[in-house]
Amino acid sequence: EVQLVESGGGLVQPGGSLRLSCVASGFTFSDRDMSWVRQAPGKGLEWVSIINDGGAIYADSVKGRFTISRDNAKNTVYLQMNSLKPEDTAVYYCATDLLEVGALDAWGQGTLVTVSS
Repeated sequence: EVQLVESGGGLVQPGGSLRLSCVASGFTFSDRDMSWVRQAPGKGLEWVSIINDGGAIYADSVKGRFTISRDNAKNTVYLQMNSLKPEDTAVYYCATDLLEVGALDAWGQGTLVTVSS
């Protein structure tokens, strides 16, 4: 069974930092690109970042503040979030294109990040 389990969300003040983790199981983690996607309250999904063998790519909204990384030995992808802003408040999901169909077809349950003073 494929599972993606996120953790690390919480309440943080503007300017603060959080590190999200996503532990994967049920597939060969090292073979897959891994993405982070977020959904702010009342809004649609926003792609945040992707990591693959070639490196990492970021949405303009988080570039320079967020860093994605992975540990293939631990089947884990991370999202280090610095200089957080209230507009970063969202549920953060890790996801992957498991079936290689050009779409994210495996998702975690999400972890809530709230940036507020």
